[in-house]
Amino acid sequence: MTPVGLKTISRRTVLRGLGTAMALPLLDAMLPSLALAAPAAKKALPKRMAFLFVPNGIHMQDWTPKNEGKDFDLPPTLEPLADVKDEIVVLSGLAHDKARANGDGPGDHARSAATFLTGCQARKTHGADIKVGISVDQIAASKIGHETALPSLELGIDRGANAGNCDSGYSCAYSANISWKSPSTPNAKEVDPRLVFERLFGGGSGDERDQAKKKRNEYRKSILDLVMEDAKRLQAKVGTADQRKLDEYLTSVREIEARIQNAERRPAAPPADPDFKKPGGVPRELTDHVRLMYDLLALAFQGDVTRIATFMCANEGSNKSYPSLEVPEGHHDLSHHGGDKAKQAKIAKINRYYVEQLAYFLKKMRSIEEEGQPLLDRSMVLYGGAIGDGNAHNHDNLPLVLAGSAGGTYATGRHVRWSRETPVANLFLTMLDIMQAPVNSFGDSNGDLAELTR
Repeated sequence: MTPVGLKTISRRTVLRGLGTAMALPLLDAMLPSLALAAPAAKKALPKRMAFLFVPNGIHMQDWTPKNEGKDFDLPPTLEPLADVKDEIVVLSGLAHDKARANGDGPGDHARSAATFLTGCQARKTHGADIKVGISVDQIAASKIGHETALPSLELGIDRGANAGNCDSGYSCAYSANISWKSPSTPNAKEVDPRLVFERLFGGGSGDERDQAKKKRNEYRKSILDLVMEDAKRLQAKVGTADQRKLDEYLTSVREIEARIQNAERRPAAPPADPDFKKPGGVPRELTDHVRLMYDLLALAFQGDVTRIATFMCANEGSNKSYPSLEVPEGHHDLSHHGGDKAKQAKIAKINRYYVEQLAYFLKKMRSIEEEGQPLLDRSMVLYGGAIGDGNAHNHDNLPLVLAGSAGGTYATGRHVRWSRETPVANLFLTMLDIMQAPVNSFGDSNGDLAELTR
């Protein structure tokens, strides 16, 4: 609540410096005290929506809870979510029919990524005439993206080409992207943490940000050095609680910037592909890279820089190996396990590893408070993919987890099984409605999942 005598400030207030415009977390001073006390004001607080993609299917025996409802178990792959079990919904039974061949022959990996957020059938081509559909994140961005500095944020770990043949006659654009601005235009994801950081906190156009970065490097100053005077002026206007919140936020920004700088100073690990050029700000170790990107995403949500994001943990069909997990074989090769128990065990290790990173992100979101409520509670985070078992290449009974409750819009801490062949697109209709970006239909939807919110 804004203390008496202190000025209410705009929600769009930013800290400015040389080529820098740093968004701020929601402070008490940004909302009048009377409005904060009103239930309508609570409902008006922003909601966030993120889609996190993992490739190559899942070892479903270690993923699917045996029990439905509140009394559900966490199988081995989902065990890392134990600390946030009450804040997730495990969704079973949902399907992506348009990821199936439907007469187009092989290419399940490319189709699964292309369909994941569009619910549409990808045109089978590796030429310039790619076509699939507008993704759910971009539908939301077109309706509410104007309310934030960035309409949406697209992140990833693996770079990928938007041309060439990557899967049985399907363009590499399908395998490397899940966010589509138009049916023929994917939104390229950013994999370099430094470039994400500059995008979040660098003000002005791309050229202006580049010039500002050059000057900061010349004077060996961080982004925080440039905005500190503005930050001190703001701290004098707000109450003690807001001062503490601002200090915590600026500390997080500085810590992330330092991690990026450390990654830039370290020599890059030798790439598996000799033709692959690793961006300068990418950490050597995969876990460091993934967690840094998750931290940047949390900061983007905390500062309300954007409310809509996608993150590809790896490109679809990725054949990355995981030596730290004692998995020297390629992920995609292992996914074609043919029932081999040893290969399935290694796939389960990879699956669990990515759920561990998910747990890290969800706990990070839970640790950030917004008006006395964890940021996770004001969000919807959908994690999963559009292939069930990697060997079967099935696109039904997909591995999906929804975290956060979007401000208490639906109950969490449960496992829900939907009837066979219920489209994932029905879930997207419901999520768009919750985000106040409703549409009448989406992809291959045949209704919504209104039961989720009952």
